[in-house]
Amino acid sequence: MTDPASYRPKPGEIPDSPGVYRFSDPSGRVIYVGKAKSLRQRLASYFADLTTLHPRTATMVTTASRVEWTVVSTEVEALSLEYSWIKEFDPRFNVKYRDDKSYPYLAVTMGEDFPRVQVMRGAKRPGTRYFGPYSHAWAIRETVDLLLRVFPIRSCSAGVFKRAAASDRPCLLGYIDKCSAPCVGRITPEAHRLLAEDFCAFMAGDTGTFVKRVEREMRQAASELDFERAARLRDDLGALQRVVEKNAVVLSDATDTDVFALALDELEVSVQVFHVRGGRIRGQRGWVSERVEDLDEAELVERLLLQVYGDGGADVPREVLVPHLPGDHAELSDWLAQRRGARVQLRVPVRGDKRALADTVRTNAEGALALHKVRRAGDLTSRSRALEDLQRELELPSSPLRIECIDISTTQGTHQVGSLVVFEDGLPRKSDYRHFVVRGESGEGARDDTAAMYEVVSRRFSRMRQERETTAMPGIDPETGRPQRFAYAPNLLVVDGGPPQVAAAARALADLGVEDIALVGLAKRLEEVWLPGEEFPVVLPRTSEGLYLLQRVRDEAHRFAISHHRKRRGKAMTRSALDDVPGLGPARQKALLAHFRSLKGLRAANVEEIAEVPGIGPRLALTVHDALHREPAAGSTAEPGILGA
Repeated sequence: MTDPASYRPKPGEIPDSPGVYRFSDPSGRVIYVGKAKSLRQRLASYFADLTTLHPRTATMVTTASRVEWTVVSTEVEALSLEYSWIKEFDPRFNVKYRDDKSYPYLAVTMGEDFPRVQVMRGAKRPGTRYFGPYSHAWAIRETVDLLLRVFPIRSCSAGVFKRAAASDRPCLLGYIDKCSAPCVGRITPEAHRLLAEDFCAFMAGDTGTFVKRVEREMRQAASELDFERAARLRDDLGALQRVVEKNAVVLSDATDTDVFALALDELEVSVQVFHVRGGRIRGQRGWVSERVEDLDEAELVERLLLQVYGDGGADVPREVLVPHLPGDHAELSDWLAQRRGARVQLRVPVRGDKRALADTVRTNAEGALALHKVRRAGDLTSRSRALEDLQRELELPSSPLRIECIDISTTQGTHQVGSLVVFEDGLPRKSDYRHFVVRGESGEGARDDTAAMYEVVSRRFSRMRQERETTAMPGIDPETGRPQRFAYAPNLLVVDGGPPQVAAAARALADLGVEDIALVGLAKRLEEVWLPGEEFPVVLPRTSEGLYLLQRVRDEAHRFAISHHRKRRGKAMTRSALDDVPGLGPARQKALLAHFRSLKGLRAANVEEIAEVPGIGPRLALTVHDALHREPAAGSTAEPGILGA
């Protein structure tokens, strides 16, 4: 524990200006980021008597060993810089409104020549229209299935689209009239784009226009005695009405707004947000976060809005409804307006439909917090017990709050890869996961698993030592100011394997002079825990939470290694016969396959036809022709037809 007085700045050193500050621990890791209208007043509050501070604040200042600050000219700049630092450094003492899952969106790729409707998750892409988020992907698929009757736009993948175009035959959706089949030219690109624009307009809330249009066409078809078309339009009208019924109007003024609500206790805060577009609820999100900062509800709202809208993950609407206005809500409104490119109204609803909707959102937040507490109680207890078990059974000096595990994956000595996974406080920290391609002394791989383990452990900790020795502030890259990749040491290193793997890892640590890291191996057969140099293993009880945690860490490392190994092996197996043709690079290969549609078509062509492809001369055409008609060498792993299939 650090004495805050040891790093407290002198009063005259701190400017009385707005700015952003950050606390760092002895290893250089940024643990807290904040902003202030007056840096002098705010920072002075952290160095008061520890007994007067909130317990979380006291823990933070005694964990830190350094404080730095940056002066800015306006509070809007302070908001932007605070958000960017929180996103960059991921401080452990800041509230992180992390969603517990990736919500799906209904997306229309308007940036493509033939726009496609699909389910999308993750970061938003330019040129794509998004609707949602939805709570379940099946809800999107039901909506799309209904709307494709009226707006038969493309919904297939790029691969299916290309194969249909090459064979001049549409897929099943084209035959059942749920796709206008632009792949085979049934509709022009311009007409297909108009269909996509109508689809987006309907999803954006302009439902009445299309419902009335289909009704009018249905009556006209009936008056012309075209009853077959009238019946089809009747079914289309029913599909539109079912989609409209699923999105009931909640705000009569057809406004665009996001409605936020919080439910909190001393330890956690539950967040709910309803996305309302055109007066209809288009999406809902909710999650629970730990309250690691001593913030009131207004400050929690400010931090929430920064994180929800800061990374572009959510569109900023014209109006944002919140349960409490932050103290600097005017500056926050300006910041939101900058993100949106137009004025944004930030306010607390007090009456009418918007107040009723806000109450509904708050009820959802309260229910989610109650459910989370029931589920979380057992999980928190088991994690704490697991760390205590490991500390006691392995005789560690402290609880292993950071555990790293290394696993090796290979196929008969080829495509060797190593994985490193990280668990902090008993939970995976996926941003710190790393892959290693095992090179060995020859550059083509290690001779066996122990040599591979020695190499991976050596590379991981030699990098840590190098980063610590070459930087003035441990843990921070001097050029970028960002956290370094390997600067933080684990309290416990786990290797997948028994005595041979543990011995190899211990030898690597000893060769590097690393002595303050506990090392164990977990053998798969009997789940035995092996310590370096011990003749017999430590056998943890089968009901031990510590053993369960080690198994989860080991299994995660194995999964991570296998996934990377399969990618490398898959790339090696997709070699084409064209790869071995001298002078034929990727661009020319692509040109040939695009011209002849497949490797089979290229093989059927003569030298003159190959030479007609732009960039392929007569000499290279002859070389390609000879390579494709040459018998494969014995033992070759190339599969001549794999790229043209």
